[in-house]
Amino acid sequence: MFFRRAREDRAFREAQRAGHELLLQLQATQPWRDLTEPAAPAAEESAMSDLPPPELRVPSRPEVAGLMMRWEQPLVIDGEVRTCPECGVYRDWIVFCMRDDSVWLRCRAGHQVQEPQLDAAWYNRNSGPVDHWHPTLEEGLRHLGH
Repeated sequence: MFFRRAREDRAFREAQRAGHELLLQLQATQPWRDLTEPAAPAAEESAMSDLPPPELRVPSRPEVAGLMMRWEQPLVIDGEVRTCPECGVYRDWIVFCMRDDSVWLRCRAGHQVQEPQLDAAWYNRNSGPVDHWHPTLEEGLRHLGH
């Protein structure tokens, strides 16, 4: 087996040398076009060319007051079904993740309560991708059906 591999390696090296010699002959006989370097773009052009146009950019996290998602099923935390302390409903929540990583629950009646047992990590695990950006809370709630 060792000798076969040595023969294959030798054959490969010979093929490489033959290809290199052919390339040198081709370069000697073919006149190469004079390729000039393209002009370098202006510094501000090159910095901006990597960014998408403004209408395609999404707001950064500091520019967003919070994220929201709809949670239609009962919300179970540590084995307990979470209910609204004011009206007693236990499903169809809007879950908010605020800029300070606190999580708030809002029932359909508009009662809001902070949920200290949930955090931004829980929200990120359970939320889907962001599909819309809304300038006001009311527009976001309307989009989610509340």
